[in-house]
Amino acid sequence: MTYQIDWGVKSKSIATLLSLQLTSLILPLQILATTPNLATEEDIPEEVLRAEIYTDARSPIDGKKLTAAEYVELMENLRSLDGIPPEDLVNPKIQEVIGLLKLRKFLKQFIPFIP
Repeated sequence: MTYQIDWGVKSKSIATLLSLQLTSLILPLQILATTPNLATEEDIPEEVLRAEIYTDARSPIDGKKLTAAEYVELMENLRSLDGIPPEDLVNPKIQEVIGLLKLRKFLKQFIPFIP
């Protein structure tokens, strides 16, 4: 429940003017008080971070930490495997199972009651 007092026309305009002046004084102070300091001494500029040279890395295989030299050596070994067909990297028994699973998937399209 709010109560409103009728101040009259002159008093209302004075009260409005007074409230506008007070808010114009208080509002900038509130903004300055709530704005955090964005530039701290601990922050490193983005330009410096982009130019930073990484001296450690993670293995793409198992995620272990590696030095830069170990990472380069691992990547060279992985690139040397690019010329080998994937079939030569997989055990023949596993290749046979994969082939049978592909055949089962194909036949299941035409004979849906295959387990």
